Amino acid sequence: MRMSGGQASDKSQAVEVLNPHGAGAALILCEHASNHIPARYGGLGLTDDVRESHAAWDPGARAVGALMSSTLDAPMVASCVSRLVYDCNRPPSSPSAMPERSEKYDIPGNRNLPRAAIQERVANVYRPFCNAVTQIVNERKAAGLPTFLVTIHSFTPVYFDRPRAVEIGILHDDDSRLADAMLDNAPLLPNRRIERNEPYGPADGVTHSLRIHGQANGLANVMLEVRNDLLQSQRDEQIIADELLRLLWPALKTVSPEGAIRA
Repeated sequence: MRMSGGQASDKSQAVEVLNPHGAGAALILCEHASNHIPARYGGLGLTDDVRESHAAWDPGARAVGALMSSTLDAPMVASCVSRLVYDCNRPPSSPSAMPERSEKYDIPGNRNLPRAAIQERVANVYRPFCNAVTQIVNERKAAGLPTFLVTIHSFTPVYFDRPRAVEIGILHDDDSRLADAMLDNAPLLPNRRIERNEPYGPADGVTHSLRIHGQANGLANVMLEVRNDLLQSQRDEQIIADELLRLLWPALKTVSPEGAIRA
């Protein structure tokens, strides 16, 4: 695990932790922060355009998370490996953890994976991410620090050739307290289209991290999705980080961080 002050992650590492000792009330996760494919996976047989596409990562999500981490004095845990190698927001039992196809893209390096190859990815990509989150949660509990879990993602504006109108999605699973409070603040951003559990929701299997890192630890939690055409530049990333904070700051003051529904 790499501890970082905010620089790009070491490509030999599976996970990085920004501001590990941050004492703010949030813990930020970014499961799809990188499109890096370690050499041992032979590029998964992908062309450059697929490796750069939204299928391989969430463009802009790490930058937005890092900006929020700095403002909130919050630790952030980010995966350093493409979600096409292993999606850290999926359990090992899910076919989408190592997908053979992502939207319109075939992933040759994920076809017919032998059990040993699956176990290697779980051990070297998924478990380090989960262990890093668990370590921070336990340290914060021991220190008596309140913790809200916030996961940061971005999504493509066109999916299976269908445009998406939503710009910011506020997602939750069984514990909707933090999402409800943020949605109550949506009028603060009158020019944004903000929706609940869009463009994905629990039925799509996207709330794994909320359940195992948030609900299982009794922490109020929320997943934030930003349409990635709003994240084309550093200025865009700063604008979106500031907007998300306008929704989140008041919510952190009105919701108890603990007492979440247990997964």
